[in-house]
Amino acid sequence: MNKRKTISVLLLIIGLALSVAFITKIEFPQGFEAYFKREYYSQFGPLAISVEQLFASYYLFVGHEKTNFTLALFGFTALLDPIFNQLGFFNSIVPLYGTIVLSICALLCLWLAFANTFKLKRLSYIAATLSVVLGALIELFFNYL
Repeated sequence: MNKRKTISVLLLIIGLALSVAFITKIEFPQGFEAYFKREYYSQFGPLAISVEQLFASYYLFVGHEKTNFTLALFGFTALLDPIFNQLGFFNSIVPLYGTIVLSICALLCLWLAFANTFKLKRLSYIAATLSVVLGALIELFFNYL
C-alpha cells in the first residue's frame, strides 16, 4: 500500500471514530417544536466536520482531482472552530479530545493540500480562498443558525 492510501486510511479511521463519538452525543428532543430550535441543529457541527474528513480521506484514497480542495476545506473548517472559539465568536461544542485530534488532522490535510504532496490537481488561489470562505460559512452556520 503506498503512502497516499495509508494516510487516507488512517484519516478515514479517525473520521469514522470521531463521527461515531459525535453522533452518540446528539440529543433528540421530545416534541415537534424542539426540532426547529437553534440548539438542536448546532449539535450537528462536530459531526459535519468529521463527515468532511471522511469525504476528504475518501477522495485522497481514490486520488480524485478535487482531493486538494476537499483536504483544504476540511482543514480550514476544523481549524476555524477552535480559532473562532478563542476569539469569542461562539462557544464551541466540540469536545477537547475532538478539537485536538481534528486540529492535528487538519494541519496534516492543509500541508498535503498546499504542498500537493501526491501530485494531484494543484490547488489554485481561488480554490484556496473558496475553501477558507466555505469553512468559515460552515462554522458560522452551525453556531449562528
